[in-house]
Amino acid sequence: MNIKPEQVEGIIKSLPKTIRGVVIYGSNEGMISTISQQFIKCISQDIYDAFNVSYLDMESINSDIGNLYAEFNAQSLMGGRRVVVIKDASQQLAKPLKEMLDNSSSDTLLVITSSSLKTKDSLAVWAKDTSYIYCISCYDDRDEDISQFANKFIAKNGFNIDNIAFQILCSRLSNDRRISLNELEKLITYMGNKKEITVEDIKTVISDTSASSQEDLNYHIASGYVERAISSYNRLIFEGEAPVTIIRAVNYHFIKLLGCVAEMEKGNSAEKVVDSLRPIVMFFRKKSLINQLRIWNKSRIMNAITLLYQTERDCKTTNLPAEQVASFAIIRIANGVKKFR
Repeated sequence: MNIKPEQVEGIIKSLPKTIRGVVIYGSNEGMISTISQQFIKCISQDIYDAFNVSYLDMESINSDIGNLYAEFNAQSLMGGRRVVVIKDASQQLAKPLKEMLDNSSSDTLLVITSSSLKTKDSLAVWAKDTSYIYCISCYDDRDEDISQFANKFIAKNGFNIDNIAFQILCSRLSNDRRISLNELEKLITYMGNKKEITVEDIKTVISDTSASSQEDLNYHIASGYVERAISSYNRLIFEGEAPVTIIRAVNYHFIKLLGCVAEMEKGNSAEKVVDSLRPIVMFFRKKSLINQLRIWNKSRIMNAITLLYQTERDCKTTNLPAEQVASFAIIRIANGVKKFR
């Protein structure tokens, strides 16, 4: 059955005994790692406990499926439930897993992870459609995900932070959950017994791991700054981002603009709409976003979203070079803003 990453914290407080496994997949390897460890710790606080936790990879399973059966059906020498962790799982695992679970009464928990698995792959489809398996997709954190994660982490550790410091903190965190977690743990260690986190604390401790060039790109495009947009796009490509991922993030920005315009149609000012957004728009982005809402009406936004959907599809399904296809779409949208700016 499908569950969302934000549901995990509540579920693991009392993991149902009927749940026999979890399939965790997606592009956010940090989130996959964090969630998999949370499920392992439901059974064993020591994730490397040799008596209760066993790790397998696809190479071992493919060479001899008996390795999977043996580990799954083994009993703990210390008593209690065990965990079998399967890393880098492929969709070919779906059939043997189903057969094994149908023919075994073992209460061993399966924790299956993969950063290459896709939503329509047989393993993900099987997990989604199986009542005793959790299926969790993990993709790059959006701004609101980063904000929620940081807020929960700070509160859980008993620290306080004012609004400006929190905005700066979120602007420096990464879209990868594991990187953000490492940075937040560094901050907590640095704070010691001091409970009020300040701007200076953040600037001293937190590296700027954000995908700021992606956000820069979104704002440059929507503001009509063609040269700046291309510069940000080239930087993202150089850093290894896939054109499809970049276009998807740009599309998300325009969907956010569409929501804002809908609120303005109810009689609210651009300033009021921006102030009401959650998570809060970073203070250094507010003026630019307000200006964008004065440039973009619903019709223009829908045209941009249509083009971005088409571009994403072309990147995936045609033989055209994806980098050039995405670059052309970015130039078209940014150029179109000039006459309205």
